[in-house]
Amino acid sequence: MPDKRTTSLAKTMRRRMTKYEYRLYAGFLSSLPVTVCRQKVIGNYIVDFLIPSARLIIEVDGSQHYSEKGLEQDLSRDAYLQAEGYTIARYSNLDISSNLEGVADDILNRLGLL
Repeated sequence: MPDKRTTSLAKTMRRRMTKYEYRLYAGFLSSLPVTVCRQKVIGNYIVDFLIPSARLIIEVDGSQHYSEKGLEQDLSRDAYLQAEGYTIARYSNLDISSNLEGVADDILNRLGLL
């Protein structure tokens, strides 16, 4: 069961999506024929997007994810989420801003909708 602080933070993050998260959600994810949860708490982690029916987590990564510390944290986090049965798809802010169609195709492919 997630703690109240994590749940509260997730609610705040849903209201304050980054422009790249918003672009992916408004420009593609919200139109999918499956449920897409935003800023979903799983264990002690908050994932950007979750498609529960496919157990697919979609992460939109800013520059902090590419530092040594960020990469280490993501490895630990991903190991936990994968052990819980989730698949993780990561896209950089650059992917979202310059290749949204390619990102959308990749997600559709992962969902078996392409």
